[in-house]
Amino acid sequence: MTDPVAIVQPSPTEVSGSIVVAAPAELLYDMISDIGRMGEWSPACRTCWWDENNGPTVGSWFTGRNQVEGRDPWETRSQVVAADRGREFAFAVNGNVVRWGYTFEPVESGTRVTESWTVLPEGVEAFRPYFEDVDAGIALRAGDARAGISHTLAELKAAAEARAR
Repeated sequence: MTDPVAIVQPSPTEVSGSIVVAAPAELLYDMISDIGRMGEWSPACRTCWWDENNGPTVGSWFTGRNQVEGRDPWETRSQVVAADRGREFAFAVNGNVVRWGYTFEPVESGTRVTESWTVLPEGVEAFRPYFEDVDAGIALRAGDARAGISHTLAELKAAAEARAR
């Protein structure tokens, strides 16, 4: 049985989840920072690619194609804002709308991976054209983030533990 993902939501604009994976932090970092693989774990992301042959370094940009039931497919452009192998990988979506981050903490049984979603200050305004009630819209997206984080971390755990054997 897969360990459950522990989800916390300290504010309406922040969600995070953690799971312990029986794999080294460097392996998990390498899997997450290989953004072309994100579609293997995420329920929304179908594929990503580095723009202009960049790689997982701070300042690099990538494009992602997403699709969820009930919405037309859409693309985002994201910039890497943290790239510390074995410790943290994070990116800001569409300028400074939302920050997705992953931290890796060694623990006795492997690595605690924490995935986080944060609406940045500019992001609140970016949501306004899409929702009559921006707070309700952000709450809806926070719910999507909670579900997505649980799914992504469970899939990452399964893939990493299969690979680490």
